[in-house]
Formats: sequence, structure tokens, C-alpha cells
Amino acid sequence: MRKFTTLVSRAVPLPVENIDTDQIVPARFLKATTREGFGENLFRDWRYHPDGTPKADFVLNNPLYKGEILVTGKNFGCGSSREHAAWALADYGFRAVVSSFFADIFKNNALNNGILPVVVTDEFLKKIFAAIEADPQTLIEINLAQQTITLLAHSLQESFDINPYKKTCLLNGYDDIDYLLSLKTEIETYEQLHGK
Repeated sequence: MRKFTTLVSRAVPLPVENIDTDQIVPARFLKATTREGFGENLFRDWRYHPDGTPKADFVLNNPLYKGEILVTGKNFGCGSSREHAAWALADYGFRAVVSSFFADIFKNNALNNGILPVVVTDEFLKKIFAAIEADPQTLIEINLAQQTITLLAHSLQESFDINPYKKTCLLNGYDDIDYLLSLKTEIETYEQLHGK
């Protein structure tokens, strides 16, 4: 996986609560078993008309909003446990999603696929949405080592929690197997000292 240390980016605002995984990527597009190509169907039914033409009023079709950070309403990723939702977000180019609450399974799927789910307070989330509405060029900094998210132009900052193991994996670009391989020397030393 790609390392995640500090990300400075503009953000795409999607102030909708209770976005479920079927809205993130509809079930009819879950035929592939590899991670590539899901980005084109991210929010498919919200992004496109039935004939495939883009809906002008959907945020991903608005050239004002770009960036590697998706800012969403409360309870993002609820519904079914499909990992494809995280695949679609990553394939589209998002490296972080900011919300005041994530469904647990989505949160774990995101972390396992190199996407950082950043949980902020409802109050801070409102400030982020207001800042982006006032200026779509607003930059957000997410510092994983320090576990902080900052609205740079406003010097507003909040801390966020993350599982220490998942933090280590993201900082180093590890999946679970990479993490075990990183401990190879320590494991071999232990076996030499305590082996039969």
C-alpha cells in the first residue's frame, strides 16, 4: 500500500448523512474481484442519469471541487459490509474521508485499503463544510503521525483517534502480511532464544 504520512489537499464536500455502501457503489457493479475500475462507478446513481450522462448538480461533477479528501455527513458507510465501497473511493483518488461517524465495517475496510477515515466532532465537521462553501480552494492538512486535522487558512485544528496497529500500517504502507514480514528479524531472534 501507499504510505500515508501527511496529506494536504482540497476537499470534496458531500454533506449527506447515512450514506450507505450501496450508494457508494451500487450492487450491480460488484462483479469484479480485483480493486481496479470501481472509481468510475463511485456514487454512480447520484453522479449519472440512467443514460450515462453526468448530473450537473452532483458534487463530483462540479469542477469547483477537487481533492483527495472526501468530507461527508454523519454515519458514512452504513449498510452492507462490501469492501468494494473502499475500493471505489481509493480508485477514484480519495486518500481520506472525514465524517463525524463511520460504520465500523466500512471504517475497517477503508483502513485495510489505505484510506484514512478521520472522525471529527459534529461542530468541527460543520466548520469544515462552512470553510469549503466559502472557498472551494480551502486546504485541509491531515497529519497521521500527530493525529490532527487542520483547516490551514483558519488555523482550526482537531485531534482524531486511530487504532495504533492500523496507524503503524498506514504510516509504513503495510498490509497485514507486510506488517508480519517487517517483524521477521524479531521473530527469528525470539525463535533462536526460545526455540526447542
